[in-house]
Amino acid sequence: MKIRFMKKADLEGAASIHKLAFIRQKNSFEWIQCNFNAFPRFLNFVAEKKGEVVGYITWVQKSGFRPEAVIELEQLAVLPNFQGQGIGRKLINESLPLVKGQLLLNGSTLKHILVTTRADNFAQQLYKKTLGAEIETTIKNLYSADEVLMIARNVSI
Repeated sequence: MKIRFMKKADLEGAASIHKLAFIRQKNSFEWIQCNFNAFPRFLNFVAEKKGEVVGYITWVQKSGFRPEAVIELEQLAVLPNFQGQGIGRKLINESLPLVKGQLLLNGSTLKHILVTTRADNFAQQLYKKTLGAEIETTIKNLYSADEVLMIARNVSI
């Protein structure tokens, strides 16, 4: 399993994963493509296994390019038949140093990480364990249900 920056050739595979993971969203290819095209604000990575994209993660710099960056783990998804194998954890753990390296290239360090997710999403435990993120607040009926805002504070390198 290899975690690496997303390439243009990965867009179709990542869009297929998006379509399966986020069923209430539409235009998966366009969504993934516009995020890919927004580099370096959006930093996209894939998990590749035997030449197949089996997962992706998108990190976003918030509120401008700052000396101490606040980033959001914007999306994380893994193909259904690869879930439960630690790929989500690996995407977080192996892409985050690459994110920090990209920030350094732009003269920034990482300060905080934001995550928003549905209040009923089991991935909250993953974000807590891997990032140390804690729930700050619940936002009622934001998208399709209640969302929680989680923050991992003071994660600078």
